[in-house]
Formats: sequence, C-alpha cells, structure tokens
Amino acid sequence: MHQSQIVFLKIAVMFMVMVVGWWASRRDYMTPALTKALGILVVQLTFPCLIIVQMIGTVNPAALSRGWWIPLFALVSIVLAAWAGRLGGAFFGLNPVSRRTFTFLVAIPNWVFLPLPIVEDLYGGDGVRFVLLYNFGAQFVLWSFGIRLLQGGKLGLSVWRTLLGNVGIWATLGGAAVALFFPGAARLGHSQSSSGLWIFGDGIMGTLKMIGDLTIPLSLLATGAQLGAMVKTSDFQWRPLAGVTTARLLVAPVLAIFFLKGAMMVTGASLTEAEFISAVVVVSMPVAISCALFAERFDGDGALSASSIFGSTLVSLVTVPGLVFISHWLI
Repeated sequence: MHQSQIVFLKIAVMFMVMVVGWWASRRDYMTPALTKALGILVVQLTFPCLIIVQMIGTVNPAALSRGWWIPLFALVSIVLAAWAGRLGGAFFGLNPVSRRTFTFLVAIPNWVFLPLPIVEDLYGGDGVRFVLLYNFGAQFVLWSFGIRLLQGGKLGLSVWRTLLGNVGIWATLGGAAVALFFPGAARLGHSQSSSGLWIFGDGIMGTLKMIGDLTIPLSLLATGAQLGAMVKTSDFQWRPLAGVTTARLLVAPVLAIFFLKGAMMVTGASLTEAEFISAVVVVSMPVAISCALFAERFDGDGALSASSIFGSTLVSLVTVPGLVFISHWLI
C-alpha cells in the first residue's frame, strides 16, 4: 500500500471515530460535562503518560543532536501560516475579532492527536519522536505568539502561568531527561530481567503505556462530541470558512514545505524520509480542535472556529494524502 493511501486510511478511520463522538453527543450519550471531563483527562493524564513512554523509548543523544531543529521548525511553520492567515483575513474584509480568529485558525494545526498515529504507522519511533519534538516547540509558540494573535494585544500573567504549568511540556522534558541520563530505561517494559528493581520499572512503564494508549481514541471521541455540541450548519460563515480551510490545508503547508526544502539547499543539510514526510504530515494538518476553546477563552469568533475545525478536518481527507504523495518527489 502506498504511503498516501496509508495516510488517507488512517485519517478516514480517525474521522469516523470523531463521527461516533459527534453521534454520541447528539444522542446525549456524551454530555457536555462528560466531554469536558474527557478533554481534561486526555490533556492532564493520558497524553503526558504517552509522551513519557514515547520519549523514553525513542530519544537518545544521537536523536536529539539530529532533531534539535524540529522545535525551531515548529516556530517557523506556525509564523508562516499566521502570515498566510493574516493576508486571508484582510482579503475577506472581516471585522477585527473575526480577522484575528481567522489568522489564529490558519496558524494552529492539529499537530499532535491527528498526525501521531499517522507517522507512527509510517515510520514507527522516528515519526513519533518528530511529532513530540514538534509539539515541544509548538506549545511555546501557541501560548506566546498564538495567544497574542488571537488577543491582538499583550500577554497576561495568567497565560505565562498556564504555559509554565503545561503538563505536556514537563512530560517532554522529564521523558527526555530519563532517556538521556538513564539509557537503560528504554528497555523498561520489554526486559526479561528477574531483578526486583527491573520488575518494578517494567510495571511502572507498563502502567504508563496502558494509560497513554487511551490518548488517541479518547481525544478523537471528545473532539467529535465537542463538534457535535458546537457546530450548527446555520452558523457557518461559508466564505471565511472556505478561506480558512484553503489557507490551513494548502497555502500554509506549501509555505512550510518550501521553507524546509530551501533551508536544506542553503545549509546543505539532508533529512531522512521519516523526518521530511513527518514534517509534511504535521504542517498539513487541519485546524486544531483546541482552537475553539481558545477562541472562547480569549474572546475570538467561536462560530468560525467550530465550523473551521469541522470543515478543515473533512477536507484534509483529500489534501493530506495528496501533499504526502507530491512531497516524495522533493525528498
């Protein structure tokens, strides 16, 4: 099966899980309170467990020395996308609030929960490590540059407090530290040792892995349920929605891909297929589900946010496999 077909199939499966969440929300099987609780559970518990397990299993000094550029690429790709979003918002003549929201939606892709299972299927630990390192850089960009985009002003102290309290960032740092300072930790969960200490470590790692494996299905169900509660076709702003979808799924990834390719040509650096295609997958993702929550919290356009998440996720079934297919010619 060609990689673009694998990508299409993976996105289709995830989209169907989201549809189940949507249906469950419409049938009141997943109430707003349950959906909110699931979202908190994923962000505060299951995802950090997933990060710790994956960082310990995939990170080593050689990998970090090679992948140092990935968090910086997250910064550049989001800034390029924001530039495209700013031009798009001006083109559609939106009011100031909708224009800032338009820019924010184009800038912030779903860089973790959708691409993680895709690149894991394609490249295993190499793909997972790329997404987690990208996430590390993108989290800082989101809570600084991203919030400034949405608010159109200075950042409050509460934003910095939230950033420093981000469990995902500390899980990334902690997992990387364990992997670097205790290289043998990568064997935890796979060792055959009868030593009491190793058995205890295997048990801890097995527990973290079992909890972490819940991240993707729970996040997709919660996403679908959130969309079911938020999205009404009567609220769709069709022209801005088309603009956000086009800029997020085509313009922003093309800018990021050409920047990456140009940087490779200028510096003479070379990337592995896993690194390059993983980068393509991440920057090609639809609008992040969290954008609706940020728009609500920071006085953005909630209706445009919700409809853009749904529309861009649906259209990404076509655009992401297409960009992956075309990008193989650029490696």
